[in-house]
Amino acid sequence: MKQHQGIHTVECTYPCGMCNRTFKELRCSKEHQLIHTGEHAHCCNVCNKTFRYKSGLKIHQRVHTGERPFRCDVCKKTFKQLQNLKAHQRVHIGECLYPCDV
Repeated sequence: MKQHQGIHTVECTYPCGMCNRTFKELRCSKEHQLIHTGEHAHCCNVCNKTFRYKSGLKIHQRVHTGERPFRCDVCKKTFKQLQNLKAHQRVHIGECLYPCDV
């Protein structure tokens, strides 16, 4: 919680050398720099596909492992990504993602 509270109190002291954005943490500034350089620093050890962010690689690796860590509490269907689970859960509450105007 203390680390999170720092988000609201610490000044952004790490500027991007290529645009006007500033960051509170050096690691965030370095990660942001990848947008400008086009560098993909994280490589899949199975298929050699590269990713800009470590999180992208982690999600991709589930293609090879078959891992589906997100489970619907209602029907027990599993998903590789949290966002897909959240979209699926709308089925159970009757929320229509794409309303039909016909």
